[in-house]
Amino acid sequence: MPRRTPRTALDRQRTPRRFPKFLGAASICALIAALLSPLTQAAAADSTTALAANDYCGGQCSDILPPGQNGNATLAQILLNQAFGIQPDHAEDQLGPYNNLASGAATLTDAKINDFFNDASFGVASDQVASTTAPGGRTDVTIVRDKKTGVPHITGTTRYGTEYGAGYAAAQDRLWLMDVFRHVGRGQLTSFAGGASSNQGLEQEFWRNAPYTEADLQTQIDNAIANNGARGQQALADADAYIDGINAYIDASDSGRYFPGEYVLTGHKDSITNAGTIDHFKITDLVALASVIGSLFGSGGGGEVNNAVSLLAAQSKYGVTEGTKVWESFRERNDPEAVLTVHNGESFPYASKPDTAQGEALPDAGSVTQEPLVYDRTGSAATATATSTSATAAATTLTSAKRGMSNALVVSGKYTASGHPIAVFGPQTGYFAPQLLMLQEIQGPGLSARGASFAGLSMYVELGRGQDYSWSATTSGQDIIDTYAVELCQDDYHYLYHGTCTAMDKVDRTNAWKPTTADGTAAGSYRMQVYRTKYGPVEYRATVGGKKVAYTTLRSSYMHEADSIIGFQMLNDPDYVKSPQTFQSAVQHINYTFNWFYADSSHTAYYNSGDNPVRAAGVDAEFPIWAQAAYEWQNWDPTTNTASYTPPSAHPNSIDQDYYISWNNKQAKDYTTAPWGDGSVHRGNLLEDRVKKLVAAGGVTRSSLTKAMADAALADLRAEDVLPKLLKVINSSTVTDTTAAAAVTKLSDWVTVGAKRKETSAGSKTYANADAIRILDAWWPLLVKAEFQPGLGTDLYTAFSNNLPIDESPSAAHGPTGAHAGSSFQYGWWSYVDKDIRAVLGESVQGGLSQKYCGGGTLSACRDALISTLKTAAGLTAAQVYPGDDQCSAGDQWCADSIVQRTLGGIKHGKITWQNRPTYQQVVEYTSHR
Repeated sequence: MPRRTPRTALDRQRTPRRFPKFLGAASICALIAALLSPLTQAAAADSTTALAANDYCGGQCSDILPPGQNGNATLAQILLNQAFGIQPDHAEDQLGPYNNLASGAATLTDAKINDFFNDASFGVASDQVASTTAPGGRTDVTIVRDKKTGVPHITGTTRYGTEYGAGYAAAQDRLWLMDVFRHVGRGQLTSFAGGASSNQGLEQEFWRNAPYTEADLQTQIDNAIANNGARGQQALADADAYIDGINAYIDASDSGRYFPGEYVLTGHKDSITNAGTIDHFKITDLVALASVIGSLFGSGGGGEVNNAVSLLAAQSKYGVTEGTKVWESFRERNDPEAVLTVHNGESFPYASKPDTAQGEALPDAGSVTQEPLVYDRTGSAATATATSTSATAAATTLTSAKRGMSNALVVSGKYTASGHPIAVFGPQTGYFAPQLLMLQEIQGPGLSARGASFAGLSMYVELGRGQDYSWSATTSGQDIIDTYAVELCQDDYHYLYHGTCTAMDKVDRTNAWKPTTADGTAAGSYRMQVYRTKYGPVEYRATVGGKKVAYTTLRSSYMHEADSIIGFQMLNDPDYVKSPQTFQSAVQHINYTFNWFYADSSHTAYYNSGDNPVRAAGVDAEFPIWAQAAYEWQNWDPTTNTASYTPPSAHPNSIDQDYYISWNNKQAKDYTTAPWGDGSVHRGNLLEDRVKKLVAAGGVTRSSLTKAMADAALADLRAEDVLPKLLKVINSSTVTDTTAAAAVTKLSDWVTVGAKRKETSAGSKTYANADAIRILDAWWPLLVKAEFQPGLGTDLYTAFSNNLPIDESPSAAHGPTGAHAGSSFQYGWWSYVDKDIRAVLGESVQGGLSQKYCGGGTLSACRDALISTLKTAAGLTAAQVYPGDDQCSAGDQWCADSIVQRTLGGIKHGKITWQNRPTYQQVVEYTSHR
């Protein structure tokens, strides 16, 4: 492992003029796929520290977070990395073990788990101490770094000192990334990091969702503190200490000239004179950061206007009654065949279809236009690329198909070999360099935890373990966002609020940039502008029954980005979380939409969090509704954006179920989620099938549950759960065409050996069954179109495709997560194909589509359509199926699937083989309890 480059005259070198770009299209923008972070790094010397005595996991807690703990690099280290590939210490030492699980899982045993994961025990053995730092010269806190991974272990004797140390450690490991994200949250990224189109898209995407002023950010802090008593006051004190620690590191690194080199490359600092400043952090920065994370992973809902457009298209084709029936069958609000997290039959009704809808405000056909965000473009902001980027950012923001990632496998002790529960779980937040999440251990008065947090929000561990329990989360996606139709009056910028013509509030942000060493994008500028109403920001304009309206989006967490801090504080408090019940009580204080999982030595638990608004009787959450008092959330106060929320007992929850699985699937019976696609085939089935089989056999171990996760991580959902039925149709008669027959043989052979996207051997960069994989990748979009478009018609097929993407294979750059992001098969038409093909075969289908589509419903015509498209797919070359991108040459199948650590700074990493698994992941089995 290359040693950390010492601070020498290299740190002060002037950057060469032709330094490679690292903040271009493949950089900051890629961030949109992903979830969570915290932690730090160190720099002094000392020795000895003892293992903590408050650890009840018995050495059976493990975790991993690639690429590595160290996310800061000096200018010299960046130059060495770019020129020679030399990595700073601990920048990628977790990437190899993470990658190796794909090939090593088959022979995994409990004894080998830490070949692929880190030991996540509390403390650091004395012979494993790499450094000990007293941040800011304080005597009430130390930061110990371990030799293996460089993870900071923060131990304080005072609460202030502990949180000061957490802030200092976070800045040691992620200062540049934290600075990037506070600017993203404020819609000011291009002015800070450069005008690359990816940066433009990123700031536009997030600022459209959360167009806050500085006063708004402060108000959210004030309200969160005021409404939470002593815990609110403690949270404020913790945040202040945390920020003091960050700023202490900024000052120390500035004066010592070992600050992140990106500040030089983006023109904020001079490498010769050290002129320039790194702005101190302030408490409102934390709210700006939280708004980005909450928008990415914890804000289920939206898409009501798209839903209305597709409903109108269905009614236009089939008539109102039949068209509505068709729409509902594709929507799959409560599909009886959907895989569930709470699978004991308990019902948790939410956002269900009302018997008689009230207050709907469906647009007149063809009248919907998206509200512009960007104005006054100059220079490079006025190019076709820039305007295309804006369109993509808007579409991403306004869809209900949010990037809801992460998975969980939790088994009750009744079915394990030891009698203790076992959990394998973590957030699937994408892959970045540096990573969005950070690792840390924090021990101090009222704090005892180790795990991951989002960079800049690591006052507390957000996902991880306590003394005798672990917890994790997946994105849930239940609907906490509603779209209101506000009737306009006077002009386009006034609306009726309870009968009074009221002016909209205009908020804007002007950004300008010029070329830098890091980003050579030509100079440019633009102004982002959002009109806000009491019902939220304006997103669309339309007419309803001839009346001009603006469609606004109101989410329950809007203006409440700071509220969840209390729940995370509780999770880190060993005096609060002592049981499944107290765990559930803690996460009830988190207002974002997540599924939370818990395991200790005797119990498991689950709870679905989020401020679910109580809607007025008859309101259908799927569609826009009139902005009138009768249809508002119950007890809604527009001044504070508070309302009545469903009680905790109405949220899906459970203790000690036989097992839990989650991969962003449906939570429970009758609990409707906002994204489409919760049907008979979902990637959650990949976990359900494997865990159910393990539980039935009994004797589950940490290694067997990890194997189940790893096996699902290499599975092609289409091939495992849908392809056998497609082949059944094709093989209903002898296949006489030689091209089709050869393709059928290859596909059948692949299914027989498990339908995995797996290398022939570790590091071969070639898939076994490569031809079959190529054929299915080419065939899927062709067969879906041939199956459904003739029956639905082009307009309705396109409208439904806007509600739910057709495909999300690992190489599908068009999918919601983009290419090289790891996460795959979350959104697609797998359930539609499955239900339709089974219907055509005459098999039993619960909750089927309203009619048969493939071949007009006849087996022979369906078979002809499948064979025809299969022949076309089989004839496409690898270069046509995998056309290449900025990472891969055309035709390189393995590379097209590969995971890339998208650069958010100056350090680059190599590609790793595809795995569909959490980015940060824990494997835990507690042996005892307090």
